[in-house]
Amino acid sequence: MKDHVQHLDPVPGHDSVRTPAGLQQTGLLARRRGIVAVLNLLTLAAIIAGVVKVFGMGGWTVTDTVILVCVCIGAPWTVMGFWNAVLGLWLMHFHRDGLESAAPHMRDIDETAPIVSRTALAIFLRNEPPEPTFARAVEMRRSLDATGWGHRFEIFILSDTDDPAIAAAEEMAMARHRHALGSNAVYRRREVNAGYKAGNVRDFLRQWGDGFDFFLPLDTDSLMSGAAMLRMVRICQAHPRIGLLQSLVVGAPARSAFARIFQFGMRHGMRSFTLGAAWWHGECGPYWGHNALIRVDAFRKHCRLPQLPGKAPLGGHILSHDQVEAVLMRRAGYECRVMPVEGESWEENPPTILDFTKRDLRWCQGNMQYGPIMFWKGLKPMSRFQIFSAMMMYFGAPAWMLMTGAAAFKMMNDEVGQVDLAFGLAMFFIMIGMSLFPKIAGWIDVALRPGGVRSYGGAGRFALGALMETAFTMLLAPVVAMRVTIFLIGLAFGRSVIWGGQNRDPYALPPLTALRGLWPQTLAGAVLAALILWRAPSALPWAAPVLAGMFLAIPFALLTASPALGRWMQRRGICATPDEVAPNAVLDGAEMALAAPAPARPQAA
Repeated sequence: MKDHVQHLDPVPGHDSVRTPAGLQQTGLLARRRGIVAVLNLLTLAAIIAGVVKVFGMGGWTVTDTVILVCVCIGAPWTVMGFWNAVLGLWLMHFHRDGLESAAPHMRDIDETAPIVSRTALAIFLRNEPPEPTFARAVEMRRSLDATGWGHRFEIFILSDTDDPAIAAAEEMAMARHRHALGSNAVYRRREVNAGYKAGNVRDFLRQWGDGFDFFLPLDTDSLMSGAAMLRMVRICQAHPRIGLLQSLVVGAPARSAFARIFQFGMRHGMRSFTLGAAWWHGECGPYWGHNALIRVDAFRKHCRLPQLPGKAPLGGHILSHDQVEAVLMRRAGYECRVMPVEGESWEENPPTILDFTKRDLRWCQGNMQYGPIMFWKGLKPMSRFQIFSAMMMYFGAPAWMLMTGAAAFKMMNDEVGQVDLAFGLAMFFIMIGMSLFPKIAGWIDVALRPGGVRSYGGAGRFALGALMETAFTMLLAPVVAMRVTIFLIGLAFGRSVIWGGQNRDPYALPPLTALRGLWPQTLAGAVLAALILWRAPSALPWAAPVLAGMFLAIPFALLTASPALGRWMQRRGICATPDEVAPNAVLDGAEMALAAPAPARPQAA
């Protein structure tokens, strides 16, 4: 039987004026959300007014109307990201108690409090090489035992693998690492992948959930330190109405050039964005499906996912289960909180652009199922907005692509004279700046943080990484946007993605594979560039940021997947993250566990 956590009494009278855990006044969060709504709506109004001024000089055509509608669909998510980053930067450097203001659950954490609860580390596998996952599990076991509280945690490796060869490799890996994982470690493989990962979670909780207060879902590529897990447990022990606590997940040091550049930008850009969002999301925080601590009883009772009516791809089992489970947890009267600070919680990023977009399309398909979920009974208004925004962010991609096509059509039909070109260029640079501001906020944060630039290898390396990542983002964005656009069109006709294993290790992308995956972007970029050069050559420099990403998609994919480029960047510390500049014991331990024979598990204190 599990040890029951001592439930602290909530703040008297908090039901009407405070969040369920008594951490914040509901009126305070309502005011914050009102402020954010006003800031976003005023900014959107200014952008729409600017578009009207740019395209309204000579009267409105069908093309002008299409452009305006596309801006209305695509701009809100750029604006929201901008204001989240602004708020996060303000909280980090210009507010006395910025972290506590956004994340009150992190105030006065007792780092010496005993661990009286029991937690299951639930590691989910599906058709991926198992050895790296088992090595990370061994290191998490070692790190937990080193804290003296390892006996309060058990490891479950839960496989949905249906490839016989990989399943055999999983069983061999379990046998090899059995002693290091502990005698109570469990490996289980389901024969049928019913309900996908959410079904795997439900099956695990049905069989073993009675023995635990919390479970911590981990993906194949997840890694956390023992200290990070203990901190999360202590927070949830102190606040029994926190049902879900999400850690800020950062990229582990990477060898692939694509992953290095991508996670370099994410590493510093996510801090301000996540902190700013936490300031107004409050008790309706996010869940990203892994590296989060979840209260077992609450999850089992309130977060069961129904099957959606209709057939796949939009009906049936809910694929993007995480955010839906978070809004159900909140509906049940529990808080969902995020820890908006780095805290030894890692994942790996895709090694190539094709692997990246493959993952993005899985998320896209899952989020497109959210339409009916928005209208479920009892959801909080903030939760409904989160579900809505998760869908609409993917509609931004086709909106920007259609707008690009409409603007090119306008130029090719000699309608440039009907446009306020000078004001239009100013609007163009303003939108580019807003879309890049989460990264810019990250640069400012690193520059202002004591030792921040040094943690990335020094000013020179950080500046070079920032330049490379900015160019990388501008080349990547139109490629991803077009692939999402094509996928959404196919989704409307029943096309679906396969939810299988993911590539984690760097590899040289075969040219034919790149050609098959990216020929539509290349063709569209070449055709648009040729037409603009023919009909409106003066507009070519302003269209170049979009056209370059599309036309150069194949060489961009091949270059960023090159193992030689990755090794060169690694040797010179280019786009290195702080965990690479100052090696981390847990990351190093996972590498050692992968390379060495299985060690014996040390005795817990």
